[in-house]
Amino acid sequence: MTTDVQNSQEEDWSLIIEPQRGLLDLRLGELWRYKDLVMLFVRRDFVAAYKQTVLGPLWYLIQPLLTTITFTVIFGNIASLPTDGLPQFLFYMSGTVIWSYFASCLTKTSETFVQNANLFGKVYFPRLAVPVSILFSNLITFLIQFAMFVLFTLYFVLRGTDIQPNWLWIALSPILIMMMAGLGLGFGIIISSLTTKYRDLRFLVQFGVQLLMYATPVIYPVSSIPARFQWIILANPMTPIIEAFRYAFLGAGETNINYLLYSFGFMVVVVVIGSVIFNRVEQTFMDTV
Repeated sequence: MTTDVQNSQEEDWSLIIEPQRGLLDLRLGELWRYKDLVMLFVRRDFVAAYKQTVLGPLWYLIQPLLTTITFTVIFGNIASLPTDGLPQFLFYMSGTVIWSYFASCLTKTSETFVQNANLFGKVYFPRLAVPVSILFSNLITFLIQFAMFVLFTLYFVLRGTDIQPNWLWIALSPILIMMMAGLGLGFGIIISSLTTKYRDLRFLVQFGVQLLMYATPVIYPVSSIPARFQWIILANPMTPIIEAFRYAFLGAGETNINYLLYSFGFMVVVVVIGSVIFNRVEQTFMDTV
């Protein structure tokens, strides 16, 4: 009798790992059970970014600040691009901070399989935990940089600059952040899945992100584009998001709910397609990576 009880206890498994599953079986519940591991990855990514550097966390502020100054000098003073009546510094900083979050999410998640192949080959955990942790670690960076942007905005307001924030859209800004994170995650895991077979994509990602920035109103407003060409810029799902952020915090430009709904729908489609491809590739990627 004792032996039977011991055998039944040994066979009462709390976790069953199966090599095959359906394409739509994303096991999101399992990802939630591993939330502590996700937080460990978040801490690892955030702390290790500038560990053993002289300036340490200050680089989170120095990078967008130097980029903003460069854009102000080159595109604002030399090229004299319009900024919708806003101070050039604020216009470029808003675009830089917002774009950096999306770009970081995309580029870092695009290396999920290649950078973590050794870890994936040794222990089991939901593979989506890695790209999801990247979203949260980059979100911490984004919030730090966005706080700096808010402080500069307050400085310009105290100097008498005509800035009229829209409080309703400010309240909706978490939805805009979620949309950026979703786009970065979706595109990133699609590229990550493809790089297990096509390593050349790794070299194209950084270059492609830079090109995409110039097709996004980071250094120019949509209003400066001739009307017959604006549809090209608006086809970029990041365009309505950046324009909405500027409208919310700086009161410049305009936002269109239809374009935002387009961006939201685009985000959902990309995340679903990326998750399905990621789910398929993670079952066999160790054979090719």
